[in-house]
Amino acid sequence: MTVELRPGESFDSLLKRFRKEVTQSRILSTYRRRRWFVSKSEQRRIQKRKAIRKAQRRLWRRQRQQSKRR
Repeated sequence: MTVELRPGESFDSLLKRFRKEVTQSRILSTYRRRRWFVSKSEQRRIQKRKAIRKAQRRLWRRQRQQSKRR
């Protein structure tokens, strides 16, 4: 990942642009995820847990919105 220094640009703004690029490209999240080996079965378990939590959050939000309408 490289970021070119623009004429008259401060180091702080250059660093801010670099961090933004790294975040958008998801380099760090990919690195953290691949830091340790995770078996296929463990990955499936994790994905299933995430899906359940996501569904519960959707349900909770929907119930909360319906209670506000009343």
